[in-house]
Amino acid sequence: MSENESKQQGLQLELPQDVAQGEYANLAIITHASSDFVIDFARVLPGVPKAQVKSRVILAPEHVKRLLAALQENIMRYEREFGPIRIPQQEQGGIAPFELTKGEA
Repeated sequence: MSENESKQQGLQLELPQDVAQGEYANLAIITHASSDFVIDFARVLPGVPKAQVKSRVILAPEHVKRLLAALQENIMRYEREFGPIRIPQQEQGGIAPFELTKGEA
């Protein structure tokens, strides 16, 4: 749901102070079952062998599809304003922005 849609429907959101700062994540792992999708947002740091999950979001399939549409719409808006988002790894056949099997000390 876009910000405009939520305003039109009169939805009010509360943003607690501890959530307002957000969590940085540079990896998302998505799994699913017949009834829901689970998205784990993690942070991978150089020299650290384990990625730490910072947040887990569980969504119904219908909400995942709405999220996908909202993300696509917002990416189009972003790219219209700031230019294309480049993902060099996709051009090379991968989707992760780093090599998960290598560790550095």
